[in-house]
Amino acid sequence: MEPEPTAPAQRRTFLFVIAGGIGALLAAAAGWPLLRFLAPPAGAGEGGKVNVPRAAVKAGAAHFFQYRGKPAAVLQPKPGEYVAISVVCTHLGCVVQWQEGKGEFLCPCHGGRFSPTGAVLGGPPPRPLEVLPVAVDGDQLRIG
Repeated sequence: MEPEPTAPAQRRTFLFVIAGGIGALLAAAAGWPLLRFLAPPAGAGEGGKVNVPRAAVKAGAAHFFQYRGKPAAVLQPKPGEYVAISVVCTHLGCVVQWQEGKGEFLCPCHGGRFSPTGAVLGGPPPRPLEVLPVAVDGDQLRIG
């Protein structure tokens, strides 16, 4: 006795389910690195203060570092004046990037723009970036 042949509709449904599962796995595999790039890592609130050498902060440039598990930057807008801010966008939590030529921060997710002091210049962010306290201690900047 021969086995009963499988109906074409059953085979087609099976192939659609397999193809859909493989497609979902590929989408997740492609989407995960993109999500990790755009969203800052979850921090455990590590450390209260960060020391950054003053020499590492050039005038007009941003020096990036980790502050309590989240990305932050310190700038020197004018010689001897230092500003530290969290670089996590207040719109959706993406990490903003310093645009040295324009002298502003730009969010890659939705085009939010921020001044060197964290003020919103344009785009959808509802509030400015968080400003962090900075103190000059000899040749070090103490942030936090």
